[in-house]
Amino acid sequence: MRIEGVEGDITTLAVDAIVNAANESLLGGGGVDGAIHRAAGPGLLQECRALPEVRPGVRCPTGEARITGGHRLPARWVIHTVGPVWRGGDLHEPELLAACYRNSLRLAADRGIATIAFPAISCGVYGYPLALAAAIAVGQLRSWSAHLPERALLCSFGSGPAAEYRRLLAA
Repeated sequence: MRIEGVEGDITTLAVDAIVNAANESLLGGGGVDGAIHRAAGPGLLQECRALPEVRPGVRCPTGEARITGGHRLPARWVIHTVGPVWRGGDLHEPELLAACYRNSLRLAADRGIATIAFPAISCGVYGYPLALAAAIAVGQLRSWSAHLPERALLCSFGSGPAAEYRRLLAA
């Protein structure tokens, strides 16, 4: 898999799938999640509402992933994953974050997705330290052994995360 660190708006990328750093309800929120829902239009919310709850208010538990159509996005698919809230690292946050990447990649491979873009999962309001999260992201992508996806973008709205991804990818 070819992996790149890029700076930009994930909602505008011409890739097969984008990953949404969602909350467990999958009904939209702030940050990347809100931006994806706004750009995709009301069809995305409608499709997310139709996904079954695994318990009241939870359609996607932390570490898992779900897939929907892209609706008005350039991407055909949206893979929703719920990253962990950072609480110091002793409550399985690294394992849960790694599972977000693995489960998203598994869904992508199952759907024949060749190109995928990931945001900095859990690094916004969930407070995951960027350097730690970026190392997990790069590690999980590098260790993925399936044929698909062929290309993965680690996309960030700011230059700081993109620079951290590039630094790790160059190492």
